[in-house]
Amino acid sequence: MNHIQSAPVKPDYLHFDPATRRVRIDPHQPEFVQNPYAAYAWLHHNARVFFWEDYGFWCFAGYDDINKLFRDRRFGREEPGGYRANAINREHLKDFDGVERHSMLEIEPPVHTRLRTLVNRAFVSRQVERLRPRIEKLANELIDGFEHQGHVDLMPAFATPIPVVVIAEMLGVPTDNAPQLLDWSHRMVNMYMHNATREVEDSANQAAKEFSDYLRDYAAQRRKNPGDDLLSLLLAAEENGAKLSEDELITTCILLLNAGHEATVNQTGNAVKSILQSGLDHRDLFATPESTAATVEESLRFDAPLHMFTRYAYNETEIAEGVILKAGEQLGLLLGSGNRDYQAFEQPDRFWPERPDQKNVSFGAGIHFCIGAPLARLEMQVSLATLFKRLPNIRFAEPPLYDDTYHFHGMQSLKLEW
Repeated sequence: MNHIQSAPVKPDYLHFDPATRRVRIDPHQPEFVQNPYAAYAWLHHNARVFFWEDYGFWCFAGYDDINKLFRDRRFGREEPGGYRANAINREHLKDFDGVERHSMLEIEPPVHTRLRTLVNRAFVSRQVERLRPRIEKLANELIDGFEHQGHVDLMPAFATPIPVVVIAEMLGVPTDNAPQLLDWSHRMVNMYMHNATREVEDSANQAAKEFSDYLRDYAAQRRKNPGDDLLSLLLAAEENGAKLSEDELITTCILLLNAGHEATVNQTGNAVKSILQSGLDHRDLFATPESTAATVEESLRFDAPLHMFTRYAYNETEIAEGVILKAGEQLGLLLGSGNRDYQAFEQPDRFWPERPDQKNVSFGAGIHFCIGAPLARLEMQVSLATLFKRLPNIRFAEPPLYDDTYHFHGMQSLKLEW
């Protein structure tokens, strides 16, 4: 699909060498943090495949390329030679690496297939749908807690607690420990940001050790007293068929806790911002289950919570005309950019839930398609509908502010009033 769009102006912070297709964009540049879409729009017209110097690998900005590369088995998440096989000076990350090397996000078949098959049963749509009453009750309880104040920072008061509590309850971990789980998660996830410092690395490693120790102790309790939670199910699978090693079990639980809330927290804040700025009548947006689902899908497209996903080339491969990757080199898929590609979407910068070309790459595609997508969609459908129903006059109290956490993309604060 090719839509007509006038060529955008190049942002001052974006530097481009057309001869080499090399681009410099500091991902911490405040203008980029607050609005990366201006840069993406320029790239769509001038450099849909480019070498991002700040990251040191080739990147794809267009929807169709991203969608295809997610499914291209010449590339994958597992580092050739094994996790961090060629890394040096990582002894201080021993515990963090010990967790990550068993992550479903970092491995390929057949191990990936075995792990995903075990976990997937808890995240299929029919299982997730059973959580709807619990999510609605939780959303109402949270609003009860701040409605009388007339104002709120939505991120800590509403966007964060819902997915954290839900995933903790699914796993069977006490929700009283949610603040500690959040702390460990944030410290580990900070490792994925651009140019992580030694301080961030040390903190992430310590968090990985404490998180792992906590879950090992809890798994030992669940072995003695199993329940109907996901942790007990994974333990049973491990014991009955030796399907999961202890390390795989711990890593899978950490991944589910981290991934089970991080993106949904960001997407909830991004969605509320998008809806309020659109000027659309929220009574129409959430009038029916169908319109609610469409609003959530457009939120995922319009302002995604994850803007980059990387993959490794497994053989020397020409990825674009004149661009050859050697085995082991990475490439970057810019999800937030692909979702605003004028060649794939009519009026890509318009928040338009009823659009006829509704699609997005926010959850990925192929074998690494987000396993928690049905849960994330349900949480947002229920929580957003409840929020706008309970607080129909909600509006910005201060300009919304994004956090400097690229390639994650979410609100530092979202202060609202009514």
